[in-house]
Amino acid sequence: MKVTNYQGATIDPYSKGLGMVPGASIQLTDAARLEWNLLDEDVSLPAAVLYADRIEHNLKWMQAFVAEYGVKLAPHGKTTMAPQLFRRQLETGAWGITLATAHQVRAAYHGGVQRVLMANQLVGRRNMMMIAELLSDPEFEFFCIVDSAEGVEQLGKFFGSVRKQLNVLLELGVPGGRTGVRSPGQRNAVLEAIARYPDSLKLAGVELYEGVLQDEGQVREFLRSAVEITQTLSGEGRFARAPAILSGAGSAWYDVVAEEFAKASAEGQIEIVLRPGCYLTHDVGIYKKAQNDIFARNPVAKKMGEGLLPALQLWAYVQSIPEPDRAIIGLGKRDSAFDAGMPEPAKHYRPGTKAPRTIAKDEKWEIFGLMDQHAYLRIPMNADIKVGDMIAFDISHPCLTFDKWRQLLVVDPSYRVTEVIETFF
Repeated sequence: MKVTNYQGATIDPYSKGLGMVPGASIQLTDAARLEWNLLDEDVSLPAAVLYADRIEHNLKWMQAFVAEYGVKLAPHGKTTMAPQLFRRQLETGAWGITLATAHQVRAAYHGGVQRVLMANQLVGRRNMMMIAELLSDPEFEFFCIVDSAEGVEQLGKFFGSVRKQLNVLLELGVPGGRTGVRSPGQRNAVLEAIARYPDSLKLAGVELYEGVLQDEGQVREFLRSAVEITQTLSGEGRFARAPAILSGAGSAWYDVVAEEFAKASAEGQIEIVLRPGCYLTHDVGIYKKAQNDIFARNPVAKKMGEGLLPALQLWAYVQSIPEPDRAIIGLGKRDSAFDAGMPEPAKHYRPGTKAPRTIAKDEKWEIFGLMDQHAYLRIPMNADIKVGDMIAFDISHPCLTFDKWRQLLVVDPSYRVTEVIETFF
């Protein structure tokens, strides 16, 4: 894998959630040299912690799942925006990386990613120029989506002016949903616009996002329509790429997408690319629920046994116990997602003791309020908790947790830091 300028990145000693960094520059992957151990208080809290063994499990599980259906995986990188993790996904077998913006694409490219599906429209001169600059590398393969004749016209004119060819995917949408064409008329207008720019635009396939739908029946209907449209366009010779791409799947319906889209790849003319991103770290909230739903309906997931594991926790100190039933934790909205549920207390550790203990549900420790830098923890009147204790919190929604951290710690089962992960939000 080509890494353009990223491997020499060093730990930024001024970021939060780190230990002491000596004067000499330490590369992100050499963090083990610093001999930080979370339980020895070598790290400033709050800190975002990734568990290496669980990350490895999730990587292999998802790759094995898509292999069962004979489809490709392009994980959505917006979840982590961490090129180090992108490389792990590619090394485990991913076809490419999905991203959402030109800035994200550039960060991934400079982290060694050579194939990107941008599941978004490419709009605006500077954004187009960023992609054009990357396309100067003949080994870089890039796709973006289109859903309007006007957008196509803008892309066609710009990339024609810079003498570059751009791969585009026709995006299908649903009424009341997000982006994507809604009708045959809109679809035909987009296709006709693409055909007007044969030197600068190449229709490479079809794309959709089914996550705007909540009902399985509606999801399957949408997917089957996409398969039919893709097969029709393929039969008409509309695609400039062989095989043409058919892509979908967020983190909630990827099993249903795999089932329905796999039917389109039987003749080898269409390449199926799925794009779940949250699987890498998973969570104990919205994606745990989604995974439980997948296990309930999907025979392949059931056959594979243990599913995805939550691999991201936030560690913080108890900093005040102002009332017998209330503790104030040094963790807030600046550190954790809160749009899909509050952080959940999972482990409790008193510095100097042997190991963290699991906080049982019946102990009724609960975050009931979150401010910028503080969390309100409800505790029983007789709870064994002291100022200076450390608590690990599970999260719901990894995407909006990652974006609050410029650096995260990877730890082994003994809580020794083995690597620092850098993000680019």
